[in-house]
Amino acid sequence: QVQLVESGGGLVQAGGSLRLSCAASGRTFSSRGMGWFRQAPGKEREFVASISRSGEIKYYTDSVKGRFAISRDSAKNTVYLQMNSLKPEDTAVYYCAAGGLRPSEHDYDYWGQGTQVTVSS
Repeated sequence: QVQLVESGGGLVQAGGSLRLSCAASGRTFSSRGMGWFRQAPGKEREFVASISRSGEIKYYTDSVKGRFAISRDSAKNTVYLQMNSLKPEDTAVYYCAAGGLRPSEHDYDYWGQGTQVTVSS
């Protein structure tokens, strides 16, 4: 069993920063990598960023490119999402996912419980 636990969410002013963490435990992850998704009320869950097992390949959705950065620390079994220049439209529950690399949520086999990010204007 693979368990993913997100942390680091909270309330910030527009233009501020947050760093989300996803701590993994249990079985070895898929070689396809890990990703972050988010979901706002009344909207579909959307892809945010992903990173390969080696960390050499990274993907970002256009709306966060240049503002967010995904990274991983293999020694700590942890994936991070650094979020800078936050906007109110970034407000959502952010989920960590494991087992995929492409933007489709169906590529991922394991999901965390989510952490709330709220950006005030």
